[in-house]
Amino acid sequence: MKNIGIVAKIHDPRCGKVAGDLVSWVTGKGMTPLVEERLTAHLGMGEGFKGFEIAAKADLVVVLGGDGTLISVARLMVEREVPIVGVNLGSLGFLTEITLCEMYDLLEKFLSGEYGISERMMLQAQIVRNRETIATYRVLNDVVINKGALARIIELETMIDGNYLTRFRSDGLIISTPTGSTGYSLAAHGPVVHPSLDCLLVTPICPHTLTNRPIVVGGGSLLTIRLKSKHEDVFLTLDGQIKLDLESGDTIVVNKAACRTRLVVSRTKDYFEVLRTKLKWGER
Repeated sequence: MKNIGIVAKIHDPRCGKVAGDLVSWVTGKGMTPLVEERLTAHLGMGEGFKGFEIAAKADLVVVLGGDGTLISVARLMVEREVPIVGVNLGSLGFLTEITLCEMYDLLEKFLSGEYGISERMMLQAQIVRNRETIATYRVLNDVVINKGALARIIELETMIDGNYLTRFRSDGLIISTPTGSTGYSLAAHGPVVHPSLDCLLVTPICPHTLTNRPIVVGGGSLLTIRLKSKHEDVFLTLDGQIKLDLESGDTIVVNKAACRTRLVVSRTKDYFEVLRTKLKWGER
């Protein structure tokens, strides 16, 4: 273990002290801290590293922030599947489940080989326009087709493995991983799915037809969604962080990506404990 990447949500007021202490701890262990360039500017440390440089060199990446910060880092780490420790500075934190008081203990255990890894499947999304692929992305949480604020209901012709599923008439459609099941999909009344499962969730957003319900399909499935609506304001969002405008006739092809996200997890805390804590299950 030589290089430790450090990325943080710099707008959090706790970020400066926590990140500064972590840099000192990493250096004290004889390792090199690869501090993301915006964080070094925030800390007044001089020149830092770009995201792709951290992805190329790091043996481990520590993310200080919320789930959104971790998700953005996960997309950068996929080529080498660099392990990620998510430390929660946010308000919820399904992915950044490690608390500040647990951070150093977990890092010590990681260095001694006493740790667990949760491998999370990712999605690959291709946007096809006029029979040409114009963009390809890999995401950890979800691919969402959504209408603009003033647009009418949109129509999405959906196929699974070349078989016709239905034509959704709705405000949009969410295709998510099991990891993403506790995100936008859950808010749209999709099921909670254990992250170890190999599957894709298809969840309509406010469907006009009340019989349309979320469906879970195998991880090897190929989803093809074609935008049939004309003259509507429709866009595609990827992990809630990348936005692309869509045109009538565009096709979005979604399947399981070949890469995975590797999250370092505590062996003393299971997924169901996280659910109970975050969703307040069993409380009145």
